[in-house]
Amino acid sequence: MSDDDVVHEPSTRRGVITYCSTLAVGGGLAGCLDNGSGADVENAGDSDDTATADTAYEACIEPVGCRTFDAVPDTWLVYNGGWADMAFALGQRDGFLTADNMIPSFFFEPFGLDVPPESELRPLKTESWDKETFYDLDPDVILMSPEYMHGVGFVDGWEKADTEEIAENVAPFFGNNMRRRRDYHDHTLYTLYEGLERLADLFQERERYEAMKAVHDELRADISSRLPPESERPRIGLINSGSEPSKGRFYLLNTQGEGYENKPYRDLDVASAFSEEMEGWADYETMLDIDPEVIMVHWGIGTTGDTNSFSARAFREQYVTPMENDPIGSKLTAVQNDDVYPGQYGEQGPLVNLLQTEMVARQLYPEEFGAFDPESFPEVPGENQLFDRQRVADIINGDFYP
Repeated sequence: MSDDDVVHEPSTRRGVITYCSTLAVGGGLAGCLDNGSGADVENAGDSDDTATADTAYEACIEPVGCRTFDAVPDTWLVYNGGWADMAFALGQRDGFLTADNMIPSFFFEPFGLDVPPESELRPLKTESWDKETFYDLDPDVILMSPEYMHGVGFVDGWEKADTEEIAENVAPFFGNNMRRRRDYHDHTLYTLYEGLERLADLFQERERYEAMKAVHDELRADISSRLPPESERPRIGLINSGSEPSKGRFYLLNTQGEGYENKPYRDLDVASAFSEEMEGWADYETMLDIDPEVIMVHWGIGTTGDTNSFSARAFREQYVTPMENDPIGSKLTAVQNDDVYPGQYGEQGPLVNLLQTEMVARQLYPEEFGAFDPESFPEVPGENQLFDRQRVADIINGDFYP
């Protein structure tokens, strides 16, 4: 029997009882109606699963809309690791089933979280989404935008009807593709903490959300108060990790791009050497013509080395040494001053964002925040830590006083 011949019975244990479409009224989300008012019913299940008035609650996010739950989901899966990071921050590590585009596990070690590397996780797709994986893992909720499944061009053989089947037979979707704006995005792209707040509504973790946001806000305020005047801040030449300095090929990016992948740069008010119009492939001549004071390799901190560590040696061999050996590249100010750095990992939730905001501050302003040591990341000497790791771990574990 082929995968197409398998008959899947709809789950009857789901907590979701209603679904309301997003309504374009002032850019907001309308609340759900009850089953007798004409609202679409999704995964209602048997009468034993019907939510009662004293336990049901609602959580809303675009583009999914508002969904009513009769119990907090116990298990969940994600595709992009940023949503796993958000759930971990809200104390939901035990319910984690798998992720496909996962954040390297070493990012979570400073918070005492035991997270398996991506190599040990069950993938959700190869050339296309693996429908059987969703059925077999049988999560209570899928933390991703349903549009991501049938809206991204690199996934073949998957239609909107397949996404609807998963939502009906496996679990509801709850997510927003917040990393960056994509072509199919015609709805709100939330900031990291806007998305975290909506996830807190889903997991009923308002106190953890508020505590985590307080750490974030204090870190930003501290860094902002210590930044040099705008005229003295370096311009960042952000290049994608797919760049090939050995071949004279650089993919230019703008540090102010929308989405959580560039949040640390925006929070540090970093000027971009490359405009949005320049995004795309360039050569050494273009790089030298612009000559940014600092070069950052986007995703570099998590893509050079193995899944459990960052390799400063591998980073240097792949990106820095070829520029030093090129007759034009060696003239770049950032190369001459040894200011070529592994940039932040694009997938990030609140936990990784704290580490990476601190990291970028130390890369750009070592005299103020302490020099960045690529050999030891994510470990940072206590005197140079810009936020309290134990405080964050306590929030994750629930050992805090809201």
